[in-house]
Amino acid sequence: MWFNNINVYQLHNNEALDSIALNDMLAGDAAKPLGSADASRYGWTPPAGRASQVYLHESQGHRLISMLKQERILPGSVVKEALEEKVEEIETREGRKVTRGEKTAFKEQITEELLPRAFVKSTKIDAWWDIQRNRIIINSASRTRCEELLDLLRQTLGTLKVTPLTTQTLPIRAMTDWLGDASTRPANLALRDKATLKAKGDDGKIAANQVDLDSDEIQQLLESGRLATELAVTINDNVSAVLTENLTLKSLRYGDKLIEQADAQDDGDDRIARLESDFFLMANALAEAIDSLAAMLGGISVREIASETGTRPDDSHPGEQVGGFEEEDSEYPRAILIAQQRENVTVTKLQRGLTIGYNRAQRLHEQLIRDGHIPNPYGQRGA
Repeated sequence: MWFNNINVYQLHNNEALDSIALNDMLAGDAAKPLGSADASRYGWTPPAGRASQVYLHESQGHRLISMLKQERILPGSVVKEALEEKVEEIETREGRKVTRGEKTAFKEQITEELLPRAFVKSTKIDAWWDIQRNRIIINSASRTRCEELLDLLRQTLGTLKVTPLTTQTLPIRAMTDWLGDASTRPANLALRDKATLKAKGDDGKIAANQVDLDSDEIQQLLESGRLATELAVTINDNVSAVLTENLTLKSLRYGDKLIEQADAQDDGDDRIARLESDFFLMANALAEAIDSLAAMLGGISVREIASETGTRPDDSHPGEQVGGFEEEDSEYPRAILIAQQRENVTVTKLQRGLTIGYNRAQRLHEQLIRDGHIPNPYGQRGA
């Protein structure tokens, strides 16, 4: 149980639930088999695997949970080929051109017909809930994957106020300083041999791998105005990673002493005991590393949280994806457009049309019902 990449989120005013109660809540939203008409589905799964019925492992304030994402893999080329065949058949038989609207309808029909036969891909995503520090750390470098897990957790808990961890000093500024001036490097930070540099306002990047970061070449690039967007570092001598400008830690590696300590644990070949002991060692090391990194970056930036209704963070960090807030979904206008243009708008159709997760599509579908854009499948308007 060793995380490879992490994104760190700060909880706001969320009371820690009793572990037994939380385990039961997670079990209530457990992953279920993917329906034949479902493009994807999310649910909780036991961290120790299918043989276990435990959805939450806890050790001294560190909690481990896991989400299972199931999605049907339907290559676009397959749908495109089937659509071209259908269009050609109709145009030959009826002697006319198929309209764009007809093509869209045919594409949806073909997708629905092929979806039940598509392969199912399952992805397990682990999350660590640090009760003491009020943080959730997700084992993924993808913000989208992290948001999917936070979205599911919010659904399970009923509410979740959480924002990406931010610091007083922007990582890109600190990394550039550390790279350009050795005297600015904290005592418990060591640079490794990898960095990514980009110029201001330029999408072009220079990736330096397996190089001496104190070399003249690197210094010349910095003097030309380039900034460090990624930097390989070692923190506290026992955790190494590539730090990004978004405060994501990628390609995590753990020190030899920590691994030796894990190997020395007497778990009696008990798989669950091994998982819990490895998780505890990892969580302690990473918690200290995150604390140290935050201190190097001037401390944690306190985010202002709005009221319960329509909660969202302040706008000091535009463009951030924020999990678990009850703001109007940015895709809602497009969802309305889909409802106006198509008949029998289902959750799956919204999911495919907007290229979003199932839970988000379900919320949009419910909002469309409440606002009267589509009929309630149960015969009544949403309250």
